[in-house]
Amino acid sequence: MKFLSCTSSDDIVERTFDLDGIPGVLWTPPIGSEGAPLILIGHPGGQHKLAPGPVARARHYVTRYGFNAAAIDAPGHGDRRRSAEDQRWVDAMMAARQAGESLAPSITALNVSLAERAVPEWRATIDALSGLSEIGDVTIGYGGLTLGSAIGIPLAAVEPRIRAAVFGGVFTYPELFDAARQVTIPVQVLLPWDDREIDRQTGLELFDALASPEKTMHVTTGGHHQVPAFETDDSARFYVRHLRRR
Repeated sequence: MKFLSCTSSDDIVERTFDLDGIPGVLWTPPIGSEGAPLILIGHPGGQHKLAPGPVARARHYVTRYGFNAAAIDAPGHGDRRRSAEDQRWVDAMMAARQAGESLAPSITALNVSLAERAVPEWRATIDALSGLSEIGDVTIGYGGLTLGSAIGIPLAAVEPRIRAAVFGGVFTYPELFDAARQVTIPVQVLLPWDDREIDRQTGLELFDALASPEKTMHVTTGGHHQVPAFETDDSARFYVRHLRRR
């Protein structure tokens, strides 16, 4: 892991890094917080690690709760060049949206491929972050909406170091249901009730598929990207309940 930049303001240190071509960012308290949980933040589709939403959540977790937080760019997002195949899927998705047709075929193919590539990258990032003296062997949480959930659910299914997760607002398909049935950690699911692109019934079915013995669903009014700001603080309290300091 090579750190590329470091800035400090408002009681938070932000460092960008590169890990074998994986661009990321780490947020920590200015004087450290020994044993504090690490929250991994998966950004939505079409966004990146430093988009306003992920940054706002990270800063809230660090300044209000003393957590550490990290995010990486998904393949083809942020500082990463989109492959020709990814571009074809994105073009098909945009064309379907313009024509008022279902986005499911193109999004399914794209998200399955992105998850296959991103899950090993997140696991390598966890390895590297756990090797830092200011992080170490701590409990880890994950949170992500839309694409962040499409990647996060398969990640949580195979990564035992993740002990609690927040998901929501994601297109569903057989591969995602298969992964959900392997997730047994505490989970909080966010469901925008008025989402015009994702049928609310699929969100209920995904919640049912999650094998977690402890899971809750927060249903809110609003569309695809209209999650109320107070849910960030509620997610933080969820992490407090389930992630213990080491």
